[in-house]
Amino acid sequence: MEKWLITGANQLLTLQGAGRPKTGKEMNDLGIIEDGAVAVEKDTIIAVGTRKEVESEARKRWGSWEKVNHMDATGKVIMPGLIDPHTHLVYAGSREDELNMRLNGKTYLEILEAGGGILSTTQRTRAAGIDELVEQAKARLDRFLKNGVTTVEAKSGYGLSPEHELKQLRVTKRLNEEHPVEVVSTFMGAHAVPKEYQKQPDAYVRLITDEMIPRVVSERLAEFCDVFCERGVFSVEQSETILRAAKAAGLIPKIHADELEPTGGAELAARIGAISADHLLKVSDEGIRALAKAKVVAVLLPGTAFFLMAPFADGRKMIDAGVPVALSTDCNPGSSPTESLLLMMNLACFHMKMTPAEVITAVTVNAAHAIGRADRIGSLEPGKQADLVVFDVPNYLHLTYHYGSNDVERVMKKGKWVV
Repeated sequence: MEKWLITGANQLLTLQGAGRPKTGKEMNDLGIIEDGAVAVEKDTIIAVGTRKEVESEARKRWGSWEKVNHMDATGKVIMPGLIDPHTHLVYAGSREDELNMRLNGKTYLEILEAGGGILSTTQRTRAAGIDELVEQAKARLDRFLKNGVTTVEAKSGYGLSPEHELKQLRVTKRLNEEHPVEVVSTFMGAHAVPKEYQKQPDAYVRLITDEMIPRVVSERLAEFCDVFCERGVFSVEQSETILRAAKAAGLIPKIHADELEPTGGAELAARIGAISADHLLKVSDEGIRALAKAKVVAVLLPGTAFFLMAPFADGRKMIDAGVPVALSTDCNPGSSPTESLLLMMNLACFHMKMTPAEVITAVTVNAAHAIGRADRIGSLEPGKQADLVVFDVPNYLHLTYHYGSNDVERVMKKGKWVV
């Protein structure tokens, strides 16, 4: 049984707190311990505290230091493994040509209507085999891991047919079994209306509710169901139909809300009890109030605004209103082709006016709540899974100050060093 005693951290960020997402001023409380230490046995944290406290607790449990591995973290920062709660991890190909189109004045919806965007990736993903999709996604997971990310959520949505949506989800399941990064699966057949249903979108909605959702549930291929609620994609009414059918079948609702226009997606998320509402670049004041009241996690995606050259979501306003906020890369081929959650933390400070402490909360404990995993990841506490990152920086402020860099030194996943 592998045992680790990690001591001497300049700052150990525990993120300990109540069993709910952090809101308001709570998001600035990182639970910092100086000269911090962590003791790990097998895949579980058994002690967290100062060096003296943890060494005492470890000695009581282990009796001696024989067969205990030691790591000196002097001068470094240790925090929970980073969590990315919104990605489109599994897809084939890339869409670098669309950046040039946007630079020449085309909008996201204009590119989509011309057959680009999601539909372009759908064509390539349908043509790709499972092994090809697995290998491409593994390369992305490798990059996530090197950036300190130990858990990602992954959506389908580039299949847009029963056969190919299930194929994507089977790839996600295989990735979770074969790669160190934990992969959490979301069904998103409602990512776009495929070409063959362009003139009968309600028929496609029925295909999702009557065939896709039951098959996803029967094969246990996903925990969550997401929908792109937006003008020209799925209306609020269509989105509600899909999400209520998913919820009745046992899937937990998520929603792409108010990204391009204030359509009422946030209000829908609150009304149906979604675990998260994501994007929210154009969310209304009423939507913010609804999210705060319902304690729906707002998953903000600064990389998407950056890449689409759009105004950023108002993270400051949401936090001040009491909305629990998380951050994500939105890793996807069309609007945020990146695996750097560290860069998202930088962008959230510079463009969303979030504090360095708030962004750390947003990529750890709040991100864990956005994917229903806060009972075992997102904070460093005895009994929780041993997922942690060692940063070669003197304090946590350095992470958002030293922008565009990667100061990850080591990454532990389930008690094993994987970076």
